[in-house]
Amino acid sequence: MTQPPTALTRAVDAGLARVAAEPPGPDRLAAQLRHLAKWRSIVLANTLAAREGTRVASGPFAGMDYPVAASEGARAPRLLGIYESALHPVIESVIARAPAQVLDVGCAEGYYAVGLARRLPSALVHARDTDARARALCASLAQANGVGDRLRIGGEVAHADFALCEAAPTFLLCDIEGAEAELLDPRLAPALTCADILVEVHEGMRPGLVAALTGRFTASHRVTRIDRLLRPDLLPDWSETLSDLDRLLLLWEWRATPTPWLWMECRQ
Repeated sequence: MTQPPTALTRAVDAGLARVAAEPPGPDRLAAQLRHLAKWRSIVLANTLAAREGTRVASGPFAGMDYPVAASEGARAPRLLGIYESALHPVIESVIARAPAQVLDVGCAEGYYAVGLARRLPSALVHARDTDARARALCASLAQANGVGDRLRIGGEVAHADFALCEAAPTFLLCDIEGAEAELLDPRLAPALTCADILVEVHEGMRPGLVAALTGRFTASHRVTRIDRLLRPDLLPDWSETLSDLDRLLLLWEWRATPTPWLWMECRQ
């Protein structure tokens, strides 16, 4: 007996139908491919959670319970602990420094905010996102991991909000889909010169932004560019039974363009 389609299948079919109505050409094919790849990625993440549970398997946040959906990007790399693996040495160095507070701008569902709250038991973590669904997921993730009392969840960040960086040693994490061009400006927010900053730069959306941000902060920070890194060696053993495409999709973070990071360490 044929099983009825799931809500995910119906949503993907509807999305493909909308894309199919567009004029034929490479752009339409690329959109259809990305749509199907996301569907398969979600199926694989669900399989991973069913087989391995919802504890993060490796990386800086190993052991964190991650029962929520990713509000942005893929869930499977987060469960595997290989999400943004190029940043792991930076995250470990931040944890070793034990900043008094963390400001996560664009916190999404709280992977970093909650993960850092677990690893920094004395720190206060400010988790900010403009999306109400993301904030709700972040609160749920914090509760699941017993750190809700040390998270301050809020919405949009303005230049004046960075004044908290002057109050205590601060690690600032920023991922805001290109708006870092306007927000991370030490001329408008001088307190930024007091914080260690890790920012995902959406160079594909804003060409020249890596150079612009580097120029703004070179006087006050040591600036290091970090590019993406995949870790197929950390895939679970049972993934050897999968196709090469499925193994690749377990690693895929849903990025449409390269998004290098800038690790900017305060010189003070």
